[in-house]
Amino acid sequence: MLKTPVIPSSFYARIRLPIRFGWIFVFICQTVSGQIRLPLLISDGMVLQRDSPIQVWGWAQPGELVEVTLNGQTGRATTEPTGKWTMKLPAMKAGGPYSMQIKGNNQITLTDILIGDVWLCSGQSNMAIPMERVKERYPDVIAQADNPAIRHFFLPTRYNFQTPMEDVPPGRWETATPQNVLRFTAIGYFFAKALFEKYHVPIGLINASVGGSPAEAWLSADALKRFPEHLATVEKLKDSAYVAGIQQSEKTAISAWNRRLRQQDKGWQGKKNWTDPAYDASAWPVMQLPGFWEDAGVPKGNGVVWFRKEIDVPVEMTNKPAKLFLGRIVDSDSVFINGTFVGTIGYQYPPRRYTLPANLLKPGKNTLVVRVINTAGKGGFIPDKPYQLIAGGQTINLKGPWQYQVGATAEAQPGTTFFQYKPEGLFNGMIAPLVKCALKGVIWYQGEANTNNADEYRQTFPAVIADWRQNWKQAGSMSTNFPFLFVQLANYLPVTSQPTESQWAELREAQRKTLSVPNTAMVVATDVGEWNDIHPLNKETVGQRLALAAEHLAYGDKTVVHSGPMYQSMKREGNQIVLTFSNTGSGLVAKDGKPLTHFAIAGSDNKFVWARATIKGNTVRVWSDQVPNPTTVRYAWADNPEGANLANQEGLPASPFTTSP
Repeated sequence: MLKTPVIPSSFYARIRLPIRFGWIFVFICQTVSGQIRLPLLISDGMVLQRDSPIQVWGWAQPGELVEVTLNGQTGRATTEPTGKWTMKLPAMKAGGPYSMQIKGNNQITLTDILIGDVWLCSGQSNMAIPMERVKERYPDVIAQADNPAIRHFFLPTRYNFQTPMEDVPPGRWETATPQNVLRFTAIGYFFAKALFEKYHVPIGLINASVGGSPAEAWLSADALKRFPEHLATVEKLKDSAYVAGIQQSEKTAISAWNRRLRQQDKGWQGKKNWTDPAYDASAWPVMQLPGFWEDAGVPKGNGVVWFRKEIDVPVEMTNKPAKLFLGRIVDSDSVFINGTFVGTIGYQYPPRRYTLPANLLKPGKNTLVVRVINTAGKGGFIPDKPYQLIAGGQTINLKGPWQYQVGATAEAQPGTTFFQYKPEGLFNGMIAPLVKCALKGVIWYQGEANTNNADEYRQTFPAVIADWRQNWKQAGSMSTNFPFLFVQLANYLPVTSQPTESQWAELREAQRKTLSVPNTAMVVATDVGEWNDIHPLNKETVGQRLALAAEHLAYGDKTVVHSGPMYQSMKREGNQIVLTFSNTGSGLVAKDGKPLTHFAIAGSDNKFVWARATIKGNTVRVWSDQVPNPTTVRYAWADNPEGANLANQEGLPASPFTTSP
């Protein structure tokens, strides 16, 4: 176990000084022609990687001598003809806070610097989701998030198809406080919190993640040479005029679609629009919510549907701030209470949580109106989400009958090209500027965007790992294969009653196969997902499991059981298949105490049926009377293998798998 670093007693007092003014000072210095300029990542409040040479870099006048001093150590570098300079300081132990002086033709002083462990948090939306998104689930955690030794640097989305960028997008280091933590990656924060509680070493999180991003967007130009189709796409996108033309054309088409919809929407026409509490909606039909209006008999199509509900509010709920929860809505909504606009959200994924002023609700009848725009597919209100009004410690359930009326119909909204999802763009814009920064490792949550091509993901995901390691090595910041910890896709979509093919299962298998890459670990999350939400709220379990993987892989504690059972091999014995596993910990168990579930078996015809399975020591025997000559076993092979229960005694779930190569 690592020793607790010696941190001065003044640490917690000094560390709370505001960092924003120092960051602004650095930014101003960077804009002065001919003077030393630092990358934004090297700024007040930063965390530098311990026990590794510290690389500092920037820009200055060609030939200018730059001197950097930190914690009693000084390094010097002469600026190249290109204006760039790079130097290294010796490796240092965890501690701080320290100041850094950078001297040349001008001088910059950075303060509040910690030496600890730096983790890059990347992937797509499940890594990007901040603590604010899960604040109702973790109010106490947020209230107690007062740890200046945990820091976070958020990179806004940026892509570039022409060249790797040399500096990160505008951002700053923030310490964990109840206010700041709302902007931290939720998984990253729970990960850092668990590590700090065990090792008491400062943790820096660099959050470079983009919702919806596929693996190929995070590959460099060199890595894409293995993928000719993606490389050809990048060649087209290097033409900035071509990209700008598409963006302008799509923007014009979408604006026209929205304008037509607004003009045709009957809810806005007439002397009284449909938000008016005095409007007579007695003739409107009724629909049970939550649900999709197409399922309720509304003709298929896109456009606007208005929903209206009268609710009786007791006097005890009035003259108090209130919260309105409307689950999730496909696709966008605008909400009105008693004719007053209270909020809008423009796309389907965020939870609808609206804060109401104290004077909005009145005793007795109140009118709630929701205008919903559906751009494509089925529109409506996602089931199994909270639909309620809360005030004064009382709750009104909003599920049940609502009146509705179609405001306008339209063809599907014109599509949008998400250029941030195209190959190479995110690597150039968000990863390339980081490669000179030494890391403890990477935590990664991504794959949902690649479920339509799991076969390719078997190549692109390992390529991301190899590519990043090579780039960090070439930048001179790290010479080893740093730990790469990743999350397997959570359970999602409706549960099926029979064995089935599944793109999500195929992608999970591609992720499991990636464990053959050295110095990697995988977190299984098929027990923490939600059938109706691609962004499950349980980020704590995922972050804590990533921390276990880090303890084992990055911190060298081999006594830590860091993973659930992983399929290893099979052999046939009569009409049974015997499976062996690694990472069995203290032994295999059915974690709910019930018979094992979600095992399917097939013969040479590849027709899978549910199988019986039983634990024998550290093996599992699988069979079915319907398959006398079995060849293949699958476990938890579904989009949503809810209830799959094989685990080790430490409570970590087994990974889904197939015995097929």
